[in-house]
Amino acid sequence: MRFLRRLFKIGQAEVHHAIDGMEDPIKMTEQGIRDMKDDLDKSLEALAQVKAMSIRAKNEVEEYGNKAEDYSEKAMLILKKAQKGGIEPEEADRLATEALVKKEESIVHQKRAEADKEKFDQNVLQMEANVQTIKQNINKWENELKILRSRVKVADATKNLNKQMAKIDSNGTISLLERMKEKVLQEEALAEAYGEIAGASKSIDAEIDNAVDVKKSKAVSELEKLKAQMGIGGEKNE
Repeated sequence: MRFLRRLFKIGQAEVHHAIDGMEDPIKMTEQGIRDMKDDLDKSLEALAQVKAMSIRAKNEVEEYGNKAEDYSEKAMLILKKAQKGGIEPEEADRLATEALVKKEESIVHQKRAEADKEKFDQNVLQMEANVQTIKQNINKWENELKILRSRVKVADATKNLNKQMAKIDSNGTISLLERMKEKVLQEEALAEAYGEIAGASKSIDAEIDNAVDVKKSKAVSELEKLKAQMGIGGEKNE
């Protein structure tokens, strides 16, 4: 069981390490926007190429249509010239036939160009829709990035503040400060108590000194001693 619990703890540690090792969401979002802008550039380039092919197909439709009309007119002119005797009928038939063959070839190319143009136009519509979607996504995520930056700043500030508060509580700093405050209050009270005691002692000494004039009593005693030494007494003076 201990072994299994140890494996579980190791697994938890690996998961937390993986989460902590994740890249900055701001940088990830910025990179995602750059990728979308690269996709947009590529899509715009591809769109331009497909539009160019559509334009080219459109020009080919007009070109082959004009060629078909031109060959048709030439065939008619050749036949009219043969009617007027300007060219042998057999030669006129041969040339007119060749012109009509060229006309049919131009019509075939014209239809192929029309089909290509229709296909390219459909591709253009689809690619334009994709480009618009990418632009909308870029605009959306650029706005989201602004909000995300603000949210990350607030989250970081809140996290750091809560982290500091958690450290203060875990280290017992608040309890220590409260104990120091209590200690100061106790010391202040003790100092005041000593002051009252000292004041009381001085008051008693002052009362005693007032009750007995020590200096005067001492002076009288010294006077008596001096008279005794000099042989001066109260009876001789009389």
